[in-house]
Amino acid sequence: MTTTAAAPGISQTASALRRLYFTRFAFAVVWALVTIATATELGPLTVVLFVLYPLFDVGAAIYDLRSTRTTNSPNLLYVNIAVSLIAAVAVGVASSSGIPAVLRVWGAWAIVAGLVQLIVGVTRRKLGGQWPMIISGGISVLAGGSFIASASADNPSLTNAAGYAIPGAIFFLIAAVRLGRAAKSN
Repeated sequence: MTTTAAAPGISQTASALRRLYFTRFAFAVVWALVTIATATELGPLTVVLFVLYPLFDVGAAIYDLRSTRTTNSPNLLYVNIAVSLIAAVAVGVASSSGIPAVLRVWGAWAIVAGLVQLIVGVTRRKLGGQWPMIISGGISVLAGGSFIASASADNPSLTNAAGYAIPGAIFFLIAAVRLGRAAKSN
């Protein structure tokens, strides 16, 4: 069986996404561990952490846009940037109203960002390694709904919202590994 080298655009895109996914994995794990350890109440550090996560998402989308111009998803990445910027500001504003408001904003952001991630993953199927991103996007949509629902609980907590980053981190790691394999086999 003869294998051919990947087209330069696809190979470069896969390589850039692989670096991005490894970075997102590391950030999400560290963020989740720090946030879970400190999110027992809605203090200033917790607010900063919950604002930081969507801002990191903005940076990741900008890197994605600049380094993966060969894909069909730039418009969706602009949507992701806008939604994540709005979410960061909205979390900061919602924090003055308490945990339920933060959970509602966080949930709405998770739903929209998850839909974008799912659709971007579908448009990038030809790159390989995108099934984890598609699954992660779907899980994000479901998790967002659960955060909104949990805002109405008797004693709402941010711990589950912080833990939300861990499955996402695992899916980013799996996608990065799969992208490496896909780039080598193309």
